[in-house]
Amino acid sequence: MSDSTEIRVRRLAYQASYTGMKETDLLLGQFAKKHLPNLTEKQLDMFEALLEAGDPSIFAWVRGDEQVPAEFDGPVFDMIKDFHINQA
Repeated sequence: MSDSTEIRVRRLAYQASYTGMKETDLLLGQFAKKHLPNLTEKQLDMFEALLEAGDPSIFAWVRGDEQVPAEFDGPVFDMIKDFHINQA
């Protein structure tokens, strides 16, 4: 992993741990620590875009309360859903 990617992964892991909603902080923070170092640059882009969508939306999508918009419904979100199911 390059230095710039490592810095990006640490920044995203921090952001994921402090999103503002405790439930999402726990889910995304733990996911980030475990999986972000292994993601590709494109997958990191997807994760970063997902963080920008906001806590209430992310939490509703993960729980299945709302439909995931097409722009976020992909391999990274699938990994997050699987992580959530396996953590429960």
